[in-house]
Amino acid sequence: MAELHTGVGRQRGALPWPRPRRIATLSVHTSPLHQPGTGDAGGMNVYILEVARRLAEADVEVEIFTRATSGDLPPVVEMAPGVTVRHVTAGPLEGLTKEELPGQLCAFTAGVLRAEAARPPGHYDLIHSHYWLSGQVGWLAKERWGVPLVHTAHTLAKVKNARLAAGDRPEPKARVIGEEQVVAEADRLVANTRVEARDLLDRYAAEPGRVAVVEPGVDLERFRPAAGDRDVAARAARRRLGLPTDGYVVAFVGRIQPLKAPDVLVRAVAALREREPALADEVTVVICGGPSGSGLDRPTALMELAHSLGVADRVRFLPPQTGDRLPDLYRAADLVAVPSHNESFGLVALEAQACGTPVLAAAVGGLVTAVRDGVSGTLIDGHDPVDWARALARLLPDRLRRGALARGAERHARAFSWQRTVSGLLAVYGEAITEHRARLAGRLGDPALTCSW
Repeated sequence: MAELHTGVGRQRGALPWPRPRRIATLSVHTSPLHQPGTGDAGGMNVYILEVARRLAEADVEVEIFTRATSGDLPPVVEMAPGVTVRHVTAGPLEGLTKEELPGQLCAFTAGVLRAEAARPPGHYDLIHSHYWLSGQVGWLAKERWGVPLVHTAHTLAKVKNARLAAGDRPEPKARVIGEEQVVAEADRLVANTRVEARDLLDRYAAEPGRVAVVEPGVDLERFRPAAGDRDVAARAARRRLGLPTDGYVVAFVGRIQPLKAPDVLVRAVAALREREPALADEVTVVICGGPSGSGLDRPTALMELAHSLGVADRVRFLPPQTGDRLPDLYRAADLVAVPSHNESFGLVALEAQACGTPVLAAAVGGLVTAVRDGVSGTLIDGHDPVDWARALARLLPDRLRRGALARGAERHARAFSWQRTVSGLLAVYGEAITEHRARLAGRLGDPALTCSW
């Protein structure tokens, strides 16, 4: 594979990269104001929110453009000092799925361009688009505004289709083509991990010099181990969440859809009941999230599966948790399971580990970076419920092993922070701006303005 670089603190030449004054962030299909864990809201929402806040703290203004989906929110919301969310009207406020949004890209783009036209020339220094729909908008806006485009895919259609869950719908050809176009046009492509960078190079023929690896982070103030005795804190958290205070708790946190594979955990408990029924009777599986994607076709499918497998008594369902209740859930759990068929990174795994909870994760995508196998958790090859049941049977009764993994999980998570992520992004932004100015100067034929290193 061609050489890649990380964007963390990177500089080229004697001087640091220029810092943008103002960034237009594009997030067409989901707003950072939405609650993660349901609908289309997930790790990408958390990423945009956390990065925007910390960019603003670094004196970089961020204006986030997202599609209006409710009449309850005003057209413009100040999310935090220096961070503005602008709701763009593009199609009906309700009733459109993500798959139907390509038909509204022209309307969304018009709204973005109108907002910029009302500003003084040169208002934005850079565009950062998230997901391919936003990349399509960013592609046009960068040409109109004369600024560089940085794009983060978050998920890739070719990767998803190659690892499709049973019964899930493949991504359409229109998305594949759209992603290929954005990859070709973006000035920089930010990959969450080297695995994602390889996918961009191998599956999308991205130019290696335009691909930068910048790992996401975790809010280490919010997600941290409970003070005092871990067992006492776990029982208190379980009481607050209405969970059994005895026995074992294994939690799944995320959107309920085939891609995230919560069914693997439910099937694993059924397999555990066949192998070790006494142990299975001590396990409570917590599914925290709401239906999303193709999971909306049958929103009760996971409950029906638990009943059909005879483990409904071992499975609890919780809605997406807000505020301190999500860290509470991580601390209440003995293990957090992330059985996804693919993850560009896996923020849930990192949040859980930051709370000192080991993770069982599928060895796919960014999870091989988010979880350190044998140190902060266990990576499992494949999605065979029997393999997952074996892992539960090994770890749950082994208190000493889980304690060692809990300590390793906390240490591993401390290596990630949103400040580190923003440092990497600022380096990528500066590189894109410098290169863009050099190209512009070259076209204008002014050798004094041409940048070299």
